[in-house]
Amino acid sequence: MIKKTVNNVQEAIEGVQDGMTFMLGGFGLCGIPENAIAELVQQNIRDITCISNNAGVDDFGLGLLLQKKQIKKMISSYVGENAEFERQMLSEELEVELTPQGTLAAKCQAAQQGFPAIYTPAGYGTEVSMGKETREFEGKMYVLEEAYKADFAFVKAWKGDEAGNLIFKGTARNFNPCMCGAAKITVAEVEELVPAGELDPNQIHIPGIFVQRIFQGKNYEKRIEQRTVKAKN
Repeated sequence: MIKKTVNNVQEAIEGVQDGMTFMLGGFGLCGIPENAIAELVQQNIRDITCISNNAGVDDFGLGLLLQKKQIKKMISSYVGENAEFERQMLSEELEVELTPQGTLAAKCQAAQQGFPAIYTPAGYGTEVSMGKETREFEGKMYVLEEAYKADFAFVKAWKGDEAGNLIFKGTARNFNPCMCGAAKITVAEVEELVPAGELDPNQIHIPGIFVQRIFQGKNYEKRIEQRTVKAKN
């Protein structure tokens, strides 16, 4: 029986080094690999390049790595609610590559599927396309975008089994699934880890072939980035 479980987050991130490139799943503060991020902070891994939709907030998510200036380059779709990210970007302390959200997801998918590059119309005629090959297809211009190359992909799932099969919940399905298998090593942390065979095959979003290590996460905060409801009187 295939078994990809590791005992803890320390074993899960074994092999990480300064200067590596990491993919980190999640959307806003939803579905982010909290345990892996905390351990990267604890181990003081530095000069890293992070590929993530956004950079969390000042004191949570990737914001924790930014606070300690462990990130050399940030590849994301927007600055978001992180004032420290904005400050480091404007002061040029941090190298930032802003990418259209759909293109970011597609470049992860390209890496996952083994494609070296993709053509996309997003960003043509803007700064996004500067220095990149462009080509016309059926009267419409496209930009050639190379697939991402990463050493580790850190993702967070709702449920997983010992064989690495994953189920995501709600908005956490944004960016987590497309990062699985898109790096040399994919590490999945899950809220609930079950024996192989317990998950309904029809409910599985990512098969275990895309995951190298899986562990039971703990102490999830699951913060809400912006509340849009008011308390009842």
